[in-house]
Amino acid sequence: MHISELKNGARKLIRDNAPKIFVSSIIFIVLITVMSELQFRLPGTVSAYERYVEQLASGDFQNLQMVYSYLRPSGVPLAVLLWILSSVLDAGFMSYCLKVTRGNGGDHKDVFDGFLYLGKVILIKIMTNFLILLWSFLFIFPGVVAFYRYRQAYYVLLDYPQKSALQCIRESKSLMHGQKLDLFLLDLSFIGWVLLDNIVIILLPLPFTLPLVSIWLTPYTGLARAAFYNQLLNRLAT
Repeated sequence: MHISELKNGARKLIRDNAPKIFVSSIIFIVLITVMSELQFRLPGTVSAYERYVEQLASGDFQNLQMVYSYLRPSGVPLAVLLWILSSVLDAGFMSYCLKVTRGNGGDHKDVFDGFLYLGKVILIKIMTNFLILLWSFLFIFPGVVAFYRYRQAYYVLLDYPQKSALQCIRESKSLMHGQKLDLFLLDLSFIGWVLLDNIVIILLPLPFTLPLVSIWLTPYTGLARAAFYNQLLNRLAT
């Protein structure tokens, strides 16, 4: 299936499931945005991140340890908790989109499906991030390849909850064999929408993030990526 077919199918699903799909997307967007805002407003997390970026930009890798001095004990655990909750919600919205692409309609509560597999979602997130980080040490390109290699792990978990986190990661690797470039090109095809979303956020004179374009972009990308996963399964079955 070509990228244009995946995107056309996603747009049709949005039309067929409106306005319900927008309500579900707004619930997800609001929760993710609030958690993102909180994460960067916690004591010490922003200042530590800013110092980290400054050290990287200056090439002063020897002083990266000084970044830890800006962290605050009260902020770090909460930041980790918000990071975990964001991952669980990501899995939940993927579940919602998967159900919509399969003609199951989907329901607002499906956005919280990730909590049904809380432990495994967290393990997948930690393990894939660790693997991507290891590959990134070699160079940027291997890290990007690893990122795409494990992109289907949550979908596998949603389809097969009995599988372990490691099995989901391995199956994602198998599904993505020879398909990583296709998914990269699908992601790249949304770059215009992503730029527009960021421009609108920057231009709005608000003290908080208001991702208006995301109300359309979130279900659009979510459905297209879920359809891509379905396509991988169909290819495997033939």
